Amino acid sequence: MVLQTGALVLADSGVCCIDEFDKMSDATRSILHEVMEQQTLSIAKAGIICQLNARTSILAAANPCDSQWNTSKTIIDNIRLPHTLLSRFDLIFLMLDPQSEQFDARLARHLVSLYSTETSVEDSNTMDISLLRDYIAYAQEHLSPTLSEEASQRLIQTYVDMRKLGAGRGRISAYPRQLESLIRLSEAHAKMRYSDKVEVQDVEEAWRLHREALKQSATDPLSGKIDVSIITTGVSSAARQRQIELTAALKKLVIMLGPSVTVTQQKLMMDLKTASQLMVSREMFEDALKQLQDDGVLQITSKTTVVTASLN
Repeated sequence: MVLQTGALVLADSGVCCIDEFDKMSDATRSILHEVMEQQTLSIAKAGIICQLNARTSILAAANPCDSQWNTSKTIIDNIRLPHTLLSRFDLIFLMLDPQSEQFDARLARHLVSLYSTETSVEDSNTMDISLLRDYIAYAQEHLSPTLSEEASQRLIQTYVDMRKLGAGRGRISAYPRQLESLIRLSEAHAKMRYSDKVEVQDVEEAWRLHREALKQSATDPLSGKIDVSIITTGVSSAARQRQIELTAALKKLVIMLGPSVTVTQQKLMMDLKTASQLMVSREMFEDALKQLQDDGVLQITSKTTVVTASLN
């Protein structure tokens, strides 16, 4: 009996490219958690227990669940991937169709040039793919840049500034994982310059890329502000606060009904919308019901129709 290595192990010290990332099974995604966190892959199969190296960078592409990006939803709701996995990526960019004539013409010219024998003006300014491959391979094999003192101080100050920005608004805007991302991106930029030292310019470029990625992937559709908690916890601070207000309004409504009153969930939801003047989705309403049941304020007697209030 032998173990057969998969894509992640074969890509050790390289890059693993994954398409249709959102279509992966839960079992496969659970493996990615260990690989992206510890750079290893543990296997227990047919009496064989081992741990293999999977020191790979992961480049993944996913499609929105409705085949079209919904600007009123967060990235978690659009691609239906767990925040525990998304938060492990250093950069997340959205590739959206701007639906402009200029963009359409540029894309069409690029696609046509792939089948044309003549080299376009845009193609003449690009690097040959084989040269680019050798360039990257050499940097990966021969360069291991270390942080200079100035770059270290700039990284520390950048992280402190990120934390301070969130503290002023009563929320957390950065986690240690973001600092680790900045370090990796700074080292990668130094490698791209063929430098053995990570300088301040590398940190600045890493911070610029990180900022741009957050603008695209962590903007709260409710407030229009960047909220890192969307990626790290799956819920924005504004949505969490709205859920708290909704639960409080539902609790007040249930108390007004009196003890041991049986009502349908549909009626309770309609009364809640009228009384609170809040936008209430079915999912938010069910979350509020579960919270109040856990608090002993009510009891759910049916999954779809009846809620019995049994107040103490």
